[in-house]
Amino acid sequence: MVNSSSAQLDAVFHALSDATRRSILRDITGTSKTVGEIARPYRMSLAAVSKHLNVLERARLIERERRGSHQVVHLHARTLKSAARWLQFYEAFWGNRLGNLKTLLEGAEDG
Repeated sequence: MVNSSSAQLDAVFHALSDATRRSILRDITGTSKTVGEIARPYRMSLAAVSKHLNVLERARLIERERRGSHQVVHLHARTLKSAARWLQFYEAFWGNRLGNLKTLLEGAEDG
């Protein structure tokens, strides 16, 4: 059985795997926008943008709030922390490996 934190991390990486969804997240960083405002720069239907928003919402990367006849979308950046922590482990791993490679290559140049 997959634990809930693993499933949540899978949902986050799935959501981030699409360039449009990453662009939407970038676009709402620091400011909330209506679904119409989010959809405006994209050459796709409102329904298609809504499908992207559903994926982001299932991953808990955004929250929607109804204001009158509009849905306002907010970034839920706290969810990105779990993905960042997961990536940090590999950043340290590759940083060490690349540091070792650099030392090896510098030693080869000297010899």
